[in-house]
Parts: sequence; structure tokens; C-alpha cells
Amino acid sequence: QVQLVESGGGLVQAGGSLRLSCVASPNIFSFNSMGWYRQAPGKQRELVATIAGGGSTVYADFVKGRFTISRDNAKNTVYLQMNRLKPEDTAVYYCNAWRIGVDSWGQGTQVAVSS
Repeated sequence: QVQLVESGGGLVQAGGSLRLSCVASPNIFSFNSMGWYRQAPGKQRELVATIAGGGSTVYADFVKGRFTISRDNAKNTVYLQMNRLKPEDTAVYYCNAWRIGVDSWGQGTQVAVSS
């Protein structure tokens, strides 16, 4: 059974940084792609960044140059380093793991950025 557990959210001032973590089970190699999405109140869930098994990455335009997605295969963990945070980054951030036939989501972690 797939399980994704996120952590690292919190309240931070604009300009600050946070690092989100997502631990995947049974293991990170089970998935072709892992990613982070976010959903702000009243808005649809949107892509933030993805990382493929080979390490290639995709970023939403609004986070390019500020956020970095990475993975540690030994720890079965995907990270999202978020720098220069803005109030508009406030949202619930969700970890996603995908392979053919499987599209799994974590429970989400709240990120709040104060101005």
C-alpha cells in the first residue's frame, strides 16, 4: 500500500525559507515521478514541481528560481526547499507519487507566509 507522509510546513515571514519533506512507502523507486502540488483557499490544486526517477525536474513558472525539488533515494524522501517565500505561496502543500495505475497523495502540510 502506498503511503506518503509530509512534514515541514509552518508559519514564516515573507522572504523566509521552509523545507518540506515527503517520505514515501513502500519505497521511492516504486514511482516514475514524485511531485509537490499546492492548494490555496478557494483555488484549484496546482503543480509546484516534479522530479522523475532519473532526476529531471519540472517547475511552475511562479516558483522558478525560488524553490528546489530534490530526492534522497536512500531515505525514500522527496524535498521541496522553498526560499524567498511570498504571501501568495500560502497554501496546503501536497506530495504526489505517480506510476502507471497509481496516483497517490499525502495528507498535506500547511504553509502560511505572513507579509
